[in-house]
Amino acid sequence: MKATYLLSLLIPVLALFNTQEASANVQLPAIFGDHMVLQQNAEVTMWGWAKSGEEVIVTPSWNQQPIKTKASNQAKWEVKLQTPAAGGPYSIKIQGYNTLMINDVLLGEVWLCSGQSNMEWSARAGIDNAEQHVAQANYPSIRFFSVAHRTADAPQLDLGGEWVVCTPETMVDFSAIGYFFGREVNQNLKVPVGLINSSWGGTPAEIWMNPKAITENKTLVEDAANLEEVEWGPVQPGRAFHAMISPLIPYRIAGALWYQGESNTGSPENYAELLPALINNWRNEWKDNFPFYFVQIAPYNYGDNFSGVLLRDAQRKVLDKTENTGMVVISDIGNPDNIHPTNKHDVGLRLANLALNKTYGKKEKPAGGPLFRDMKVEGNKVRLHFDNADKGLVARGKKLTEFEVAGEDQKFVPATAKVVGNTVVVQAKSIKKPVAVRYAWSNTANPNLFNKDGLPASSFSTSNESKK
Repeated sequence: MKATYLLSLLIPVLALFNTQEASANVQLPAIFGDHMVLQQNAEVTMWGWAKSGEEVIVTPSWNQQPIKTKASNQAKWEVKLQTPAAGGPYSIKIQGYNTLMINDVLLGEVWLCSGQSNMEWSARAGIDNAEQHVAQANYPSIRFFSVAHRTADAPQLDLGGEWVVCTPETMVDFSAIGYFFGREVNQNLKVPVGLINSSWGGTPAEIWMNPKAITENKTLVEDAANLEEVEWGPVQPGRAFHAMISPLIPYRIAGALWYQGESNTGSPENYAELLPALINNWRNEWKDNFPFYFVQIAPYNYGDNFSGVLLRDAQRKVLDKTENTGMVVISDIGNPDNIHPTNKHDVGLRLANLALNKTYGKKEKPAGGPLFRDMKVEGNKVRLHFDNADKGLVARGKKLTEFEVAGEDQKFVPATAKVVGNTVVVQAKSIKKPVAVRYAWSNTANPNLFNKDGLPASSFSTSNESKK
């Protein structure tokens, strides 16, 4: 009886000891786990938690060189690993009071995919030729990490998600654009690819950046204050950043892909300030000027004349405002009646070609469609020059459409246009002294100017008064 009584007193003590011992164990955030991809040929950061002062030893199998550190008084540890060229699979051992093993680690190219529903859109949600694409999605050297939807009003330490190998069963629910991008990079570079998808349908850009970056810009503060609550996601600045982006930092990435903008058509002109603020914020947080490639939103009937095209033009202007960026135009593969165009394959392919050209030096890959550069008035005509037009321009159809010209009164009228080499010459008989030109200037325009790589020109306006 006495022994039983003593044992009953001892059990809570043992339980407390075990709890304390467990809490002292080395732990890792979700982004570090089996099947992960680390950036090749780079200094990558690994981090986690342990008891304050606990020695932590990290040993990667590619060089078997242990790296020692100690957990800080905040119970956090961090080490830097130098990765070699692409390869694997490797393992990483993490030793403290306990030992963790991360297995099936590949070294390759890691890309972050983010934005709203068109980036989140999966084969299961509905894409062209979904059954065929899913059946073919057996790529052991492509890995996915999908970040669970969460919100927070302060930066979080960890997030929900796990690395999985690309198979038909995992690809069907992953970002279709991310998958097609990764497949193309994988096949062209012959290296593993890791794709992190952190996106949320129907969300404005403000939720994806540190709110401090918004408070530094009066215009963005006013815009954020006017965002209206919706049922399907947050609108408060920083809520997704804190929960779905911040815990990823500083996981080393090769670059970021972004497809978002539909939810910011309420104040489209300001997107030319909003997106650069987000890009600069992410680069500052990561301490890395990584490439940032984005998709220009597709034509869609928003119920007015210009909100969509004004946002597309704001996206075009980001290219001049922010270095190491690129944009793909998808006006030819959109659907004015469906805000979620189902041709995700060509979107992913165009993003991949952009990255292969600009990031990986594959100059034979088309970097993008024609982008307006400048104009020259020649009497009653205007000659337009474009970037991405070195091989020449073409009209799909008998003649170019969707061009307009304005005189000093800024009243635009339909114009005739023709391709002359790698320029376009535009005129309207009623305008004797043209001062401005715009192209595909409506939400649902179906333009037909392409370069000889088969990519469409972006809509544009040379006027500051483009709502008339």
